[in-house]
Amino acid sequence: MAKEPQAIDEDEIDLLQIALTAWKGKIIIATFAVLALMAGAFQFARTPPTYQADALLQLEERSGQLALPSAMQDLVDNSPQSATEMEVLRSRMVLGRVVADLNLDWRVASVKAPLIGEILARHSLPIPDIGFLSSYARSGDSLTLALLSVPPRWLNQEIELEVTGDGYALTLPDGQEVSGTVGTLLSLEADNFAIHVDSLNARSGRQYVISQIDELTAINSIRAQIAVSERGRGSGILEVRFMGGNRGENVRILNAVTQSYVQQNISRSAAEAQSSLDFINTQLPQAESTLREAEAALNNYRQRQVAIDLTFETQNILTQINTVESQLAELQRQEDEVSQRYTTSHPVYRQLLEDRQRLELRLADLRSQAGDLPETQREILNLSRNVELAQRIYTELLTRQQEVEVLRASTVGNVRIVDSAAAGRFPIAPSKARVLIVSLILGLALGVGVVLVRNWMHKGVQDASDIEKLGLPVFATISYSAKGDTHGNRRDSLGVLAITEPTDLAVEAFRSLRTSLHFGMLDAKSRSLAITSTHPEAGKSFTAVNLAVIAAQAGQRICLIDADLRRGNLRRYFGVERNRPGLADILAGDADLESCLVRGPVENLYFLPTGKYPPNPSELLMRNNLATLVTTLDSYFDLSVFDCPPILAVTDPVIVSHSVGTTILVARHVVTLPGEISAALKAFEAAGSKMNGAILNGFDPRKAKAGYGYGYGYGYGYGYRYQYKQRRD
Repeated sequence: MAKEPQAIDEDEIDLLQIALTAWKGKIIIATFAVLALMAGAFQFARTPPTYQADALLQLEERSGQLALPSAMQDLVDNSPQSATEMEVLRSRMVLGRVVADLNLDWRVASVKAPLIGEILARHSLPIPDIGFLSSYARSGDSLTLALLSVPPRWLNQEIELEVTGDGYALTLPDGQEVSGTVGTLLSLEADNFAIHVDSLNARSGRQYVISQIDELTAINSIRAQIAVSERGRGSGILEVRFMGGNRGENVRILNAVTQSYVQQNISRSAAEAQSSLDFINTQLPQAESTLREAEAALNNYRQRQVAIDLTFETQNILTQINTVESQLAELQRQEDEVSQRYTTSHPVYRQLLEDRQRLELRLADLRSQAGDLPETQREILNLSRNVELAQRIYTELLTRQQEVEVLRASTVGNVRIVDSAAAGRFPIAPSKARVLIVSLILGLALGVGVVLVRNWMHKGVQDASDIEKLGLPVFATISYSAKGDTHGNRRDSLGVLAITEPTDLAVEAFRSLRTSLHFGMLDAKSRSLAITSTHPEAGKSFTAVNLAVIAAQAGQRICLIDADLRRGNLRRYFGVERNRPGLADILAGDADLESCLVRGPVENLYFLPTGKYPPNPSELLMRNNLATLVTTLDSYFDLSVFDCPPILAVTDPVIVSHSVGTTILVARHVVTLPGEISAALKAFEAAGSKMNGAILNGFDPRKAKAGYGYGYGYGYGYGYRYQYKQRRD
């Protein structure tokens, strides 16, 4: 069973055809690309450069020098908290100090020319410094302030400064105008305003805008230019970057930020030490008082008991009790550490529990022995223990006080500057290569879009009915043949489709055209036919050659004349040299018909080339020699086919139409516009001639639908210049 032919998907996008359309519009695309590159270069030139300064900070572990028991200090996480420190570095506490130290709330901006202001301010261009241009900033201009103080009501408001011959003139926010000199303080006590211009390097007439912004705005501005990140997770190394338009200013600001951050870190560490010292100082008097009370109680009891001292046995028990209690305290500390790593069933943990149980039993036994002592000895034992305990606490507090005082005096914090601020030599933005590449891509995309939209809007004829609606009958519809499409072929020799592919559908259409013309020319005054088109590449030469071959194959004597005296190329189908005499020579009287005719590749077919391109083709065609030639051809041939140039390019087809019997217009499917056909008809009517019919060439069923926007990529308009071809000697 035969397989049915696969249907063509009408919605399929023909990428190859789109590529061909874009290639046909390569000049437009290249123009847009060049314009985009120029716009990108201009934008790059007028965009101020952005430089980056960077610094490295190291966050060290906190040493845990606070007045806490060792067991509690082990519970404190001393690892560097990078995320926390990043936020601290960008806090108002740190940046506010930088703003205050460097006066970053002062703003000084030169007035720049529109569009090219940044270029003028950065480059020394040969533009005259006259007229209105004298007020705009130029390369090398500068103004620095030593002092600026404005009242609160003038915060964030602009103060205009204009350079004068002997100093400067200010226009204050309230409209008041005052003058000052460089290096001298200018103050208005009534308005709480003061300004000191430290240096001014600019020509007279230059203008500046000065303002003092509020602290929060200044801090937010600096914060927006700072970026902080950690190098490696958990490394404790912070990379701080500052981006701005001035390399030196970037380094100065970033150094101030890192120094402010280090100072606040030291202050935080010193504050912790001071807090610990304050706590110790509050406990020392109480510990001392407890020690004095315990000593007084022991001394009073001894005096009442007539200076009774501890016996050797009692002293031994007291020593053992203190020793066991110290061992129990040490075991408790060890148990706190072991409990973080092992369970109670682990041998190490079980050993600790057993040791503690043994010591507790020993302590209970010692306390039982102390209970068996005489009453006086027991009392002295208890009082002595109180004195020793109070003495030990007081001594530890004194020792800790001295340690914390040393710590406070030598506090350095846990932040260290590894690399101070440094700025790269080249700006990080804008990137010249990136700007130009993006501009080129956008230009190419825009150019391709314009070409495709332009081609889509170029809605050519879709079928024969579009031509017939204009009042022009259609003799035949020639299907598109890829084998017969010679567009872009630069070879000197071209093949004739009717000879190389006699079974092609387009060839069958030419046979139908031959029949239609046979009956359509019965009443014609001459057996001659002129073929033209509205624009180049419509296929008129292709039509003329194949029609002539088909008619000759049917037994008719055919003469094919290349009537394009400007750019005729039919000789390429027949292998005729350029300088062979032809139509132009006959019309000029320099040659006769028989000497110019060339036998064609099939029997009964003759070819008359253009001859030498004349300087006045229209005037040459208007001579009576053309009508005489047509009459002579009628006597020798059954059909003479004149291949004429496009009607919208030159008037030659109208002139030829007065001498021949029939004139036919070739329109190309989805390429030739209906408006072009109407213009061609009006051109013939204005000359008193008539177009007898049309041929629809290059019909492609895949593109034969309403609104199909693109054709074969031939974007010719009415302005196409049909110029002479230069002959080669």
